[in-house]
Amino acid sequence: MKKGMIVGLSIAGGILLIVAIFISWGIGTYNGLVNKNQEVDKAWSNVESQYQRRYDLIPNLVNTVKGYANFEKSVLIQVTDARASVGSIKVTKDILDDPAAFQKFEAVQGQLSGALSRLLVTVENYPDLKANENFLELQSQLEGTENRINIARMRFNSAVQSYNTMIKVFPGILIANSFGFREKQYFKAVAGAENVPKVEF
Repeated sequence: MKKGMIVGLSIAGGILLIVAIFISWGIGTYNGLVNKNQEVDKAWSNVESQYQRRYDLIPNLVNTVKGYANFEKSVLIQVTDARASVGSIKVTKDILDDPAAFQKFEAVQGQLSGALSRLLVTVENYPDLKANENFLELQSQLEGTENRINIARMRFNSAVQSYNTMIKVFPGILIANSFGFREKQYFKAVAGAENVPKVEF
C-alpha cells in the first residue's frame, strides 16, 4: 500500500512539474511577445515623430520659396498637395496590423518625398534662392530630417523582423495565435524610388 502511494505521488509530482514547466514557458513566451510588440510600437513612434517633423517644416520651406516670383508654381502645388494628402490620413498604431492602410500611408509619404525632391532639384536654377539663409537653413533641416526618417525606418524594420520571427517560429506561434499577435508590416522602397526625380523646364 505504501509503495503504491509513493508511486502515485511520484507520478502526480511529475505531472505537476511538467504542467509548471509548460505554464512557465507559456508565460515567458507571452511576455517576450509583449516586449517585442512594445519595441515595434516604440520604433513606430520614432518614425511618426520624424515624419511629423518633416510635415511641420514644409510650410516654412514653401513660403520661403514662394517669395521668388518666377519659381515654378506647379512644383509648389505638388508639394502642398502631397502634404495635404499626408495630413488627411489618420495614423494610429493600429495601422501596423492593417496592410492596406499601411501601404496607403507609405504611398502618400512616398509622394511627399518625391515632391520635395523635385522642389530641391528645381531650386538649382535659382542662384538667389540657393543663397538665401532661410532657405539654406530649412534645406539643411529637411535633409537632416530625411536622414533621421531613413534611420527610424530601418530601426522599425529591424524591430518588426524580430517580432515577426518570434510569432512565426515554433513554439512561439502557439502563444501568438492563442493571444492574437499578428504580423506587422515592413517599410519598403516606394516604386520608382531608385530613379532620380526628373524636372523639366
